[in-house]
Amino acid sequence: MSEQTRYRTVVVDGLSVFYREAGPADAPVLLLLHGFPSSSRMFEPLLGRLADRFRLIAPDYPGFGHSDAPEPGGFAYTFDRIAEVMARFVATIGVERHLLYVQDYGGPVGFRMALAEPGRLTGLVVQNAVAHEVGLGPLWDVRREYWRDRAGHEAAVRENFLSLAAARTRHVGDDPDPQRYDPDLWTDEHAFLSRPGQAAIQLDLFYDYRTNVASYPRWQEWLRRERPRLLVLWGRYDTSFQVAGAEAYRSDVPDAEVYVLDGGHFLLDTRADEVASLVRGFASTGR
Repeated sequence: MSEQTRYRTVVVDGLSVFYREAGPADAPVLLLLHGFPSSSRMFEPLLGRLADRFRLIAPDYPGFGHSDAPEPGGFAYTFDRIAEVMARFVATIGVERHLLYVQDYGGPVGFRMALAEPGRLTGLVVQNAVAHEVGLGPLWDVRREYWRDRAGHEAAVRENFLSLAAARTRHVGDDPDPQRYDPDLWTDEHAFLSRPGQAAIQLDLFYDYRTNVASYPRWQEWLRRERPRLLVLWGRYDTSFQVAGAEAYRSDVPDAEVYVLDGGHFLLDTRADEVASLVRGFASTGR
């Protein structure tokens, strides 16, 4: 029973935060931070493969999954604010130290948490999460225009980010074997994105993404100074985050373990066994 996934909620800053948890209560903790437009659900393949050895905790951010989604007028959808809520979430459930696994939006959330409280970190797993401009592909041209002129480019970003076709592309990318991908992956995500109020939430949060790019030099400096234990996993068929973004981490942490796998933006879609094996080995040798 200790390996069975539990589905829980906890109140943090007045918000109901949903999270998935699996593994023994006294085992080393893996904190799993999801990407856009996903939720803790994306980590179910890891929960089923690593709970024999680790305590895995995967929360949904405010505005995502099954956590509360207050209207933007009552909650600031910024990466600073989400990182604050996630840090308080970790403290509320009583976790003192953890290995941090970040994917996509989990990167900017996790880097903020790590810089604020580096003593909590036992290691860092980065999976298709960018901290260097070379990792941002051509799709970001439209998104940069949105940051420069939000009103003038909102319609283009809606199509680029919130359509069903975009949801599919996020998963499949340019994988030459698209039949490996379960279409429920993106249709379920798109259903969440189609809920009332979601467009405003996600457009606010993506507009704030410009602060992440501005923070890259500070994150890189922290990596060079602290030299955390670092495992980098990347799907080569990701059309948003380029493979160069994976290799760039070596410039900050030369002894980082870097693996580029035959998968997309969400590696667990098709490479869950490989990812779980690499994470197991990395986490088992941690401090």
